[in-house]
Amino acid sequence: MDIINKFSDAFWSTHIWLPPNTTWEDIAPGSRPDVVHANYRDLIWPVPLAAVVMLVRYTLERFWISPVGKSLGIRSSRPKKAANVPILETAYAKSTRLDHKWLAPLSKQADMTERQIERWWRLRRAQDKPSTLVKFCENTWRCIYYLYSFIFGVIVLWDKPWFWDVKSCWYGYPHQSVSNDIWWYYMISMSFYWSLTATQFFDVKRKDFWQMFIHHMVTLLLMSLSWVCNLHRVGSLVLVVHDCADIFLEAAKLTKYANYQKLCDAIFAIFTVVWIVTRLGFYPRIIYSSSVEAPRILPMFPAYYIFNSLLLMLLVLHVIWTYMILKIVVDSLQKGLMSGDIRSSDSEDLTDSSGNVRVANGSTRSKTKSGNGPTATSASAAGGAAASGVTQRKGISSNANNHKAEAATTTEASK
Repeated sequence: MDIINKFSDAFWSTHIWLPPNTTWEDIAPGSRPDVVHANYRDLIWPVPLAAVVMLVRYTLERFWISPVGKSLGIRSSRPKKAANVPILETAYAKSTRLDHKWLAPLSKQADMTERQIERWWRLRRAQDKPSTLVKFCENTWRCIYYLYSFIFGVIVLWDKPWFWDVKSCWYGYPHQSVSNDIWWYYMISMSFYWSLTATQFFDVKRKDFWQMFIHHMVTLLLMSLSWVCNLHRVGSLVLVVHDCADIFLEAAKLTKYANYQKLCDAIFAIFTVVWIVTRLGFYPRIIYSSSVEAPRILPMFPAYYIFNSLLLMLLVLHVIWTYMILKIVVDSLQKGLMSGDIRSSDSEDLTDSSGNVRVANGSTRSKTKSGNGPTATSASAAGGAAASGVTQRKGISSNANNHKAEAATTTEASK
């Protein structure tokens, strides 16, 4: 027990987490009558709130989003099931991609021709893919949340001085009060990422499953640390900046699934502009303030350098993701059409987050209402608050001749 206490004391050393001459007692709730400090015990609230978020999602998807999707003619049927062949199932469990070196031995063991095995494998992989309706419901839910979160964030921050002047994030630190609306903004944002962490095991399975799981956990960790260290002002700015572009990303995906090609392209164009303005415009302004203005206002301490380094890393990722998005847009325009599938369960993905962009390849055969190949546009950013990295992964693919589509995918930082 003594070892645990010593480790805890060393880990939570005030020399690391707080400015000079400041102790944990100085920023404890009730330590000053004129300041309402953040209470670390409140970090337990997002866990039960996550259950409420999941209940709301289930209700919306079942009684509203799914019926709307069906009314739009979105497929809800699943592919025909592959025959139960234990030997092939065992091999499939090891790798979903068929290694042609396996064909000969599997053919002998299962008493099937190589062509039959290849056909079974294609059918088995298709069986694991979710229906278009399932993906439509998932993306619509995310679009609704990001829209709500952005609007709520703007309303909450509208009368806050740091929303208009980033330098206000540092004035008076660490004795900065947490208002009720900021409290709810943080708690609801964290509950959403807790819900993503839990539902990820039941949602559409994607190739970056564990990467995104780690991303969500890191996001929650960073949000929690920013809350404990009273860095909620800059954290709230990072959150609202990252939520904005995600709205249009998810909207582009769901219109893709609904086969509204032209609308999907238009929304993706808006997404690209909003992404550049928020991720390479407003966000660097926050970075400039945290890197240049903050050291002039308050004394630095190790934890601050950690948080600021994470914010800078996120900016680097934004630059890389933006390059990938623009490259896909240029390639798509040269081919005359944005095509592909957005965030499919196979390889084309696009997500959060909490921002992340992932590039993959995929193909589809369904026809869109515009008469062209399947359309998709995607890019995403890991979103994150208080370096919570709001994660989120988003991809966009292009192909004019109904051949394999180039897909780009992004991902939620620390939100």
